[in-house]
Amino acid sequence: MDKRLLDILCCPVSKRPLRPLTTAELESLNAAIRADSVDTVAGERVVEALGEGLVTTDVKVIYRVDDGIPVMLPEQGIGTTQLNGFPSAAGVAQNP
Repeated sequence: MDKRLLDILCCPVSKRPLRPLTTAELESLNAAIRADSVDTVAGERVVEALGEGLVTTDVKVIYRVDDGIPVMLPEQGIGTTQLNGFPSAAGVAQNP
């Protein structure tokens, strides 16, 4: 993803900056999607694995990236609290 675009994107709800998902985070998320246990914020089941994604710097919401285009619709966000053992949920410093 273009660094300039990433620098100006933020979560449409919390206004927190975003960063790309790490490989471990993406693998963890896709494993949960394959296990049929991931819903969007709107309560819709996520059935397609992500090839790319962005996560808020507080590691609370993930947004998918489709064909290089971030899908920044609030209702399409994926809350990380439903992801047991999500790799960075405990290890990332919380930005105020």
